[in-house]
Amino acid sequence: MNSTNTSDSNGSKNYFVNFNQDSTSLAVGCRTGYRLYSLNSVEHLDQIYSNGGEDCCLVERLFSSSLVAVVSLTAPRKLKVCHFKKGTEICNYSYSNTILAVKLNRSRLVVCLEESLYIHNIRDMKVLHTIRDTPPNPQGLCALSINSGDCFLAYPGSSTIGEVQIFDAINLHAKTMIHAHDSPLAALAFSPSGQRIATASEKGTVIRVFSSTDASKLYEFRRGMKRCVAISCLAFAPCGQFLGCSSNTETVHVFKLEEPKDSPRRSVEETSWMGYLTNYLPTQVTDVFNQGRAFATAHLPFSGVRNVISIALIQQQLRLLVATEDGFLYVYNMDPNEGGDLVLCKQHKLDGIPTEASPKGTDKPDGATKHSAPQSIESGSYAGIVKGNPPGEMSGTESEKFREMAAATESPPKGAFHFTDDQEYPPLTQNSD
Repeated sequence: MNSTNTSDSNGSKNYFVNFNQDSTSLAVGCRTGYRLYSLNSVEHLDQIYSNGGEDCCLVERLFSSSLVAVVSLTAPRKLKVCHFKKGTEICNYSYSNTILAVKLNRSRLVVCLEESLYIHNIRDMKVLHTIRDTPPNPQGLCALSINSGDCFLAYPGSSTIGEVQIFDAINLHAKTMIHAHDSPLAALAFSPSGQRIATASEKGTVIRVFSSTDASKLYEFRRGMKRCVAISCLAFAPCGQFLGCSSNTETVHVFKLEEPKDSPRRSVEETSWMGYLTNYLPTQVTDVFNQGRAFATAHLPFSGVRNVISIALIQQQLRLLVATEDGFLYVYNMDPNEGGDLVLCKQHKLDGIPTEASPKGTDKPDGATKHSAPQSIESGSYAGIVKGNPPGEMSGTESEKFREMAAATESPPKGAFHFTDDQEYPPLTQNSD
């Protein structure tokens, strides 16, 4: 998921917002540090950690563990890996240019720069592979499967058309190239299993889903007919059956992945009147007929504000979560059978100040306000602020920093480290810096 953290020229607050891999928590970074919230309740947004240190423009938490990867705006080329519950910095790494994105799962940590990607072994932070001279990627667009088994990395294969390079991050080799769109890519997301990848282009009208292994197209959805729509986020539900899409408009679309295009049902439809009709229509027209429409829609109380979304199971009900860079979290109830217009059931502020719960049963929580759109989304993005910083040098002391970590992971306990146990993972060392 791509997110931002800046403040605009008027000095108003803007936040980096990001859901962890299984959407059990929300990370919020700002000029005064970062906070982590639990997402196990709709009515209450429980803050589980608050750091009052330097400005944080990237914060990535590893599932529900205590490991977080942090990048600050004052040192955009340095990645810090921390154990937040113990307040300990495990290690830090410096790169040759600005860090635009960090992705992690239980096997790998990936750092994305504008023209390169670094793949680390998350156990000891050793660099396993470097992908150099990638097509210019100023937004740091990339995706890492949360499934450690099918541990795929996706990133743009071109800066002029919508090609997606799929890379096997375990065996460290390129897997396949997908020609997804004619326009450059705007968003990427893997399904929970890693077997599928959703794509959107800068044109913003069509969402496609491909097989990660053989590049075959499985689904195609139409987000809308409008041009110049900036898609900011794609997100699969935990079951992999639903795909959400948010943009700079006031609507979030949710699509249902029901059947591949070559299903028996579609073959029957092709013999119907529609199939007969499409045989005589131009290809561009028949493509529109074949594209799926939104299963559900959420109408946001704002437009033009960059946001990230998640579809999560909270309190045994499917919810659509929308977190915005100006510091709000919106929770919508989602019916997996009926779809339709989603009901806004709760709004939370992400400023760290506790607020009372809204009365139950209200469609629109008290305090919901229309947000004024930033004058420029790009100027309010992290990548836009730090682009052009002078490159630095790779740190030469990694072997010293990670010696004890390497020793700790050479002979792990039976069953390896348990990522939910703070005593076992991550292995800690004191950083001498």
